[in-house]
Amino acid sequence: MFTGIIEARGTVAELRPSGTVRRILIETELPVEALPLGASIAVDGVCLTVVERDKGRFAADLGPETLARTTLGDLAVGGQVHLERALKLGDALGGHLVSGHVDGVGRVVARREREGALDLDIAAPAAIAPLLIPKGSITVDGVSLTVNTIDGNRFGVTLIPHTLSVTGLGDKGVGAAVNLEADLIAKSVDRMVALRMANATSAKSTTAPAAEGAPASRGAGLSLDTLRKHGFAR
Repeated sequence: MFTGIIEARGTVAELRPSGTVRRILIETELPVEALPLGASIAVDGVCLTVVERDKGRFAADLGPETLARTTLGDLAVGGQVHLERALKLGDALGGHLVSGHVDGVGRVVARREREGALDLDIAAPAAIAPLLIPKGSITVDGVSLTVNTIDGNRFGVTLIPHTLSVTGLGDKGVGAAVNLEADLIAKSVDRMVALRMANATSAKSTTAPAAEGAPASRGAGLSLDTLRKHGFAR
């Protein structure tokens, strides 16, 4: 688990292809030599496993799923990445609960500078859009941010001066790809409600089949009444 608070930036020093797997070597100021082999570390928001480590550098393997679903497959030697080591029990949770399992890749669609801060508008994949919550949390390239605005599948975040100084998000231009991870709690609730509603609909259809020619139900959407009906609220 991670918290979305970037500890340091690293530099891609080497990429070694091996069949469908690509080994990445990253140089960093973090004391990664103290990490055990097999430890987890987030690289641009992607949870990777440390397979080699030495003073000031570590290596991890990028499998086919990681290469296909994240931006790590586009990295080149010399590229900069965000790094965060896994949490320990008792560590401060400065951002929000982050698993390092990227849900999809978004695109920066607008940027606006204002009084030392930077607003970014990002287009999210369709599967992520329903999980966006106003003033909720989103992880962008491993950085915990607050969702300020939502417009369809687009959402807006603000980068304060500190975030601009310790991350590379301020360098992202329009069209840049970013790793997105939706809030864990939102994903869990969405999944549980969907399953409960699907089971209820299935049970209802077996006891009271729809009249011939009747239109298929599209559901009432997620509301407080729906949550109460299926046992998620009182």
